[in-house]
Amino acid sequence: MSDSNSSSLKAYADSAVGAGQSLLGKVTGSTGDKANAQATKSKAEAEKEESHSVGKVGPMAFSSSGGVHADDPNRSEGSWNQTVGSGKETVGNLLGAEGLKKEGQQQNAEGKGQEAQGQLSDFGKGVGDRVQGTVGGMVSGITGDRENQEKYRNMHDDGKTAQRSAEADIQKQS
Repeated sequence: MSDSNSSSLKAYADSAVGAGQSLLGKVTGSTGDKANAQATKSKAEAEKEESHSVGKVGPMAFSSSGGVHADDPNRSEGSWNQTVGSGKETVGNLLGAEGLKKEGQQQNAEGKGQEAQGQLSDFGKGVGDRVQGTVGGMVSGITGDRENQEKYRNMHDDGKTAQRSAEADIQKQS
């Protein structure tokens, strides 16, 4: 995993610690423990948000962990086909040209499928790279191979970026 503090695992661990502090505060009645619990829970939520955040510039995605990912070409091509299809449909409606309208509807639908195919490809590759990076990094750490450990850390971070980028686009469309 990355050395960044934006790890999902770290966020879950801090959330569990916060729940424990909260329980302790309730049992002892200590306002200090309750305040610490709330601060730890807030920190965990911020870590989780950061862990899931991805910035996009065109077909490129960047994460706080340093990962970089270029979208599958089907994502942008599918989006373009949706735009052109919608345009044809609109012009067909305005002109009363049923053929152009239907052609636009078909191109729009094909574009949605093409974009979804690209998103699934990026999601699957991202998950695969994260797993391979995690396992490879652990093995490299055990064997003391620092060069490969860094390579696998980068693979994990790039995979996480690919996965989060696809997830963000899929959620936007829901």
